[in-house]
Amino acid sequence: MIVTALILGLIVGALLGLVGGGGSILAVPALVYGVGLPLSEAIPTSLIVVGAASAVAVLPRLRRGVNWRLAVIVGAAGVATAYLGTMVNRMLDQRVLLGAFAVIMIIAGVRMFLPTKSTGGPCALPGGGVNWRSCLPRALATGAVVGFLTGLLGVGGGFLIVPALTLVLGLPMGVTVGTSLVIIVINSVAGFAAHLGDVQLDWAVTVAFSAAAMGASLVAGRLGRGLSDTALKRGFALLVLAVAAYVVAQALIG
Repeated sequence: MIVTALILGLIVGALLGLVGGGGSILAVPALVYGVGLPLSEAIPTSLIVVGAASAVAVLPRLRRGVNWRLAVIVGAAGVATAYLGTMVNRMLDQRVLLGAFAVIMIIAGVRMFLPTKSTGGPCALPGGGVNWRSCLPRALATGAVVGFLTGLLGVGGGFLIVPALTLVLGLPMGVTVGTSLVIIVINSVAGFAAHLGDVQLDWAVTVAFSAAAMGASLVAGRLGRGLSDTALKRGFALLVLAVAAYVVAQALIG
């Protein structure tokens, strides 16, 4: 189990470091089907793993790769809805949750195949930066939706934040990755706090998975700056769709 956790942690961490998201959407199915944890334990464990790996992955981008104001606004907007998502999580059957997870993964995978502009979204200013007057409502709405999904499904939200920051707010991809990682850390902390009342963790698995993910995310974060965004997105989209198909099959069989 520990060896499996280490291997899967490397994969999750590498994805977070490369594209600023994606590791979180794979962490829950990896913990459930790869490591063998029940969903109730996999969700809070994934939040620790993803939060820690994202905090490490953002280190190479701290100086010029993060829009801190936007990160705080989107992250803060999701704190309250993370608790709401956790409440809904406790009322739903595990197969329903896994089915919802698979649907979101399919949407995310297909969306990442479609071409996106690196800049020029409806909130972008001609000289760069963000038009806060028109974009603040968009930023708050994005944060609320991502926060809810964080609590409901145990995901940091990077697979939604990355396209939202580029398409909705018009940030360049270089800034999107770092900003997304900061938001994931905020969402992961809020989501885990919402689970504190009934959390049960296998600490050996959690530490092994987290350590591997943190190491891989740091290395991948440095390497990712020299790779093609298009190639990374399409490769990740294929992986997400493959995992979604597996989750659907397991939910139907199980």
